[in-house]
Amino acid sequence: MQDVQKIVPFEGSKLSKKEQIATMFDNIAYRYDFLNHFMSMGIDIIWRKKALNYLRSIQPKTMLDVATGTGDFAIMAEKRLNPEKIVGIDISEGMLAHGREKVEKLGLSNKITLQAGDSETISFQDKTFDAITVAFGVRNFENLEKGLAEMCRVLKPGGKLVILEFSNPTVFPIKQLYNLYFRYITPLIGKWIAKSQEAYSYLPESVKAFPQGEAMKTILNNVGFQAVTCKTLSFGICSIYCATR
Repeated sequence: MQDVQKIVPFEGSKLSKKEQIATMFDNIAYRYDFLNHFMSMGIDIIWRKKALNYLRSIQPKTMLDVATGTGDFAIMAEKRLNPEKIVGIDISEGMLAHGREKVEKLGLSNKITLQAGDSETISFQDKTFDAITVAFGVRNFENLEKGLAEMCRVLKPGGKLVILEFSNPTVFPIKQLYNLYFRYITPLIGKWIAKSQEAYSYLPESVKAFPQGEAMKTILNNVGFQAVTCKTLSFGICSIYCATR
């Protein structure tokens, strides 16, 4: 399996993976939310709700949403969990700009703050947050272990991490249909609607290379997390990783 950290959106570019990811999301920010729901036929909303249910037992007061993008997951977390404060960080200013507009329109600026931030150098003190969430973002990290270790650092003891990420189904015929859709149809939709075939060609390649299941659980354990679990959704198209510090 190819190393996910070497999968980049723009082959031949001299920019680092982190810089390429930021550029890619800046370019597609204006269509990102629509394409997420359109290409998943709305199932991604169900996945996000299921992921947040893992945090109900701890009733978090302070939350960090890493790779927050346009703030969709942070906004849903505010509605479902009602924490006192949510901070969302992302390296794409384009995505954050759209997110801030949504937060302001919803009247949530006093509870949700979206700011520029790098998952590998999180600018908060140790043991700051009760819960940390990441939706469809960890496979874009330039250094996966470093990003996960940073999240462990800023999580309070007993706090929970919930990661929602695409995975590769193994059941026939879901696997074959999924590969066909992701490899051929997704890039065409991305080119047509978001004017970025590169971004939606990168998507299936990054999912294919990302460590999944037991491999991902091992990485989470190695960086300091405990009680790590993995729950697959929709025949393995998506996975929820839950871990405690």
